[in-house]
Amino acid sequence: MVYFVGAGPGAEDLITVRGQKLIEQADVVIYAGSLVNPGLLRSAREDAEIYDSSRMTLEEVISVIADADAGHLNTVRLHTGEPSIYGAVREQMDELDRRGISYESCPGVTAAFGAASALNMEYTLPGVSQTLIITRMEGRTPVPSSESIECLATHHASMAIYLSAGKMDELACRLIKGGYGPDTPAAVVYKATWPDEKVFECTVAALGETARRAGITRTAVVLVGDAVLHTSYLRSRLYDPEFTTGYRQGTGEQT
Repeated sequence: MVYFVGAGPGAEDLITVRGQKLIEQADVVIYAGSLVNPGLLRSAREDAEIYDSSRMTLEEVISVIADADAGHLNTVRLHTGEPSIYGAVREQMDELDRRGISYESCPGVTAAFGAASALNMEYTLPGVSQTLIITRMEGRTPVPSSESIECLATHHASMAIYLSAGKMDELACRLIKGGYGPDTPAAVVYKATWPDEKVFECTVAALGETARRAGITRTAVVLVGDAVLHTSYLRSRLYDPEFTTGYRQGTGEQT
């Protein structure tokens, strides 16, 4: 059996209990060495085979998995964050399907949530935003034109932008072109939840200068939207004493 496991955003203790148990039981672990905290490998058995996929091609990864499966061994494919977001897992699963190799997925905490925790931030503040957009700028991987930064910015929702730290000036220009004001709150979170995490709050217009001063060119999530400042929001109706829920009677008229 193959298990695709989300390693979480960085901190060793932010992997799920299920994910850690799967690592402990694995005969083979293939981990994304460019981003996964190597401390997670301490949970692996001493006799487990460990492979760093940052130095491997898709074909080489599949070959290791196929050999393990032929030997009736369990493999953990350890991806950074949450594998379903920029994890390149579908292409691996399709190859396993072609070979009749069984697999399961174990979710993880994505970097956007690690970054929010660094700011004690709520993306979905009532009266501010009820939508979180997770996206990226195009690089070697293209982005559909309907999902361009400009198009998504028209919603004025909370945004978490991945894989774009090396193009901050362009990102700022495109966010403003799409409709965010230059003074819209923003934050750059470098290596969210890692020991060397750094947080820089700024505005959309200042994203490029903020990144340059900090020397940040990669491994950062950019957060954009009024929710970053967590001000001027409405109180939740869920805990409003006047609001009736399925668990308590409110003091006012039910709406």
